[in-house]
This record gives sequence, C-alpha cells and structure tokens, in this order.
Amino acid sequence: MSEVVFANEMDEEMTLNMGPHHPSTHGVLRFIVKSDGEIIRKAIPDVGYLHRSIEKIGERCTYPGYMPYTDRVDYVAAMFANECWASACEKLMDIAVPKRAQYLRVISCELNRISSHMIALGAMAMDVGAITPFPWALRERERINDLIEELCGARLTFNYHRIGGVSFDLPKGWSDKALRFLDMFDPAMEEFDRLITNNDIYIKRLANVAVISATEAKDWGLVGPNLRASGVSWDLRKDDGYSVYPELDFDVPIGKGLVGTVGDSWDRFWLRCRECCESSKILRQALVKIDEHPEDDILGKLPKKLKPVGEAYARIESARGDMGCYVVGRGAEEPYRVRFRTGSFTAMGIIEAKSPGLFVADLVALIASLDVVAPEIDR
Repeated sequence: MSEVVFANEMDEEMTLNMGPHHPSTHGVLRFIVKSDGEIIRKAIPDVGYLHRSIEKIGERCTYPGYMPYTDRVDYVAAMFANECWASACEKLMDIAVPKRAQYLRVISCELNRISSHMIALGAMAMDVGAITPFPWALRERERINDLIEELCGARLTFNYHRIGGVSFDLPKGWSDKALRFLDMFDPAMEEFDRLITNNDIYIKRLANVAVISATEAKDWGLVGPNLRASGVSWDLRKDDGYSVYPELDFDVPIGKGLVGTVGDSWDRFWLRCRECCESSKILRQALVKIDEHPEDDILGKLPKKLKPVGEAYARIESARGDMGCYVVGRGAEEPYRVRFRTGSFTAMGIIEAKSPGLFVADLVALIASLDVVAPEIDR
C-alpha cells in the first residue's frame, strides 16, 4: 500500500511560473507551465504585460504624428511597422509613392530584416546553451545599425518612413558602404552555419522538436518564417507583389527537413539563416536599381489637408511575417480607428497546443524558434 501512495505522490502535477522575467521569454511574457517533473503537460501563455494602448494612441494623433509610435509595435524590426502604417495611409488617401522612395523603403526594411533575424538566431542559440553565436550575431547587427544610423539618425526606433515616401535620401557614399558590408556579411553567414547551424550537438538538440506541420501552421494562422519553415511557400513580397519587390529577383526559402522533420525547431532556425542570404541578394539589386531614378523625389505629393474619409487595410512582409494595418478615417485630422495585425500574436496561440509532451528545456527552444516579440503581442 505504501508503494502505491508513494507512486501517486510522485505523479502529482506541478504548476510553475516561467516568466514574466525569465531570460528566455524574449520580453515580458509569462507561461503557466503544468508539468510532471521535466515533462510538460500544458504551457499556457499569459500575455498583457506590455499593453500600452498603442492603437488607441493612434486615434489621438494626427496621421503623420503617429509614425514615431509605430516604431514601438515591434522595436526589433521597427522599419516594417513604419512602412505598414505609411502604406495604409497611402491607400486611404490615394497617395502615390515615388520609385526612389520605394527603393529606399526596400533597402531600409531588408537591412532591418537581417538585423532582426540576427537577434532571433543569436538569442535562440543562447537559449539552447550556445553562448558564442550571440555576440557573433550582435556584431553583424551593430554594423547594420551603423548604416541605418547614417541613413536616418536612429539605431532602434527609426521613424524613417513617411506618408508618401521617406524622410532622408541616401547619404553620399552610403551605397558603397552598404555593399562593403554585404561583401563581409555573405561569407560571415557561411561561417555562422559552420559555427552553429550545422553543429552536430545543436542539430540533435533541435531536430524533431516541436514539429509544426503545414496544416497546423495554416490552421493556427502562423505567418512569415514560422509558416514557411513548415513547408508552406507564402511570402507577401512574392505573392502580393507590393512596392518594387516584383522587379527584384530572389527566392522564398521553405522548410525541407534536412536534418529532421519539416517544421521542427531546427527548420525554423535554418530558414531565418537562408532569409538573411536572400535579403542580401535583394539589397544588392536595390542598391543598383535605385540609381536608375536619381531625379525622383523621396516624398510624394500629399493633399493639403490630411482629413480622409473611408477605410483601408495594408499588409507587408515583416521580419515576423504578415503585418497588417487597418485604418478608418472620418474626415478629421486624427484616424477614427487604428488596428495592427502582427505575426507574434498568432504564433503565441500554437505554443499551448504544441507544449504537451515536451521537456521544459524544449519549451524554451520552441518559444525561441517562433521569434515572438512581446510588444507585437500586446500593443
């Protein structure tokens, strides 16, 4: 009898708090983890710690005045929120963006995509236990920050895009500096693959962990790298063809299950590495093509009064996937309604479904592989 009692006591479920300040939760997130020892029975996300009413703030600002606030939607890749807000306003007010300004947007956003992925890749490796790749990735990110700072004067929250274009043109000699960076970055990514991506211990740690099938990815509304890692080829730059992306030649990487199952944690890491290389290809082409429009303005013609009536929805391919902005105008200087749709919010939903049966350490890998950023979840 005593042995039976002892067995039942050992089978008791534990409730653990992971966060809200756990170092591997990538921001102020909290997970209520119900586990049997090291085996998770359920991990429930508890969000809301970074809710700052940023959408309501948009309804209290003028259309141009809201641009700096959009940086806070995703501070790791702020350029995309800038573009999304600008694109929604341009649709609402029927504003044409000059070609040169469109190329400047592509250049600034693709640089920001690489720098965002550097944080995601370095942080994921560190969460799993590999320390060296993180400062390596930060080194590349700092080089990009230097370029962006020279372009717009900021390193994190950029406030670079404007309704109808951008705020600054390329500084003299900037294109050459950017190309020199890309010449260093491309072989550096090969070095990064040797350092960590194809590291045998790292592969064994992530392969076949938290596999998300293509059907599950679509059913749960995953977007961006998380969707493509599950084998679904969907990228708004190709499939929606916004801005000047149709004029540029690049591939859309998808998960292949090279070392495990398609859609596992390693695939999500590997895919972001490949996306960095594709962004490099896009940047090289854009830096050449922008010179075909040297006389273009960097800001389109705006109405005398920005008091639109109507509604518009714009979507762009951010570092975390499909980002959408919905705006309603009622003839005032301030929008009547502002709404952002982000990839991190949808990615949080699948964590509870995929957590049962994982080790606690594997939950850390799953969260890191989804590249969630807390402000995108709460807004």
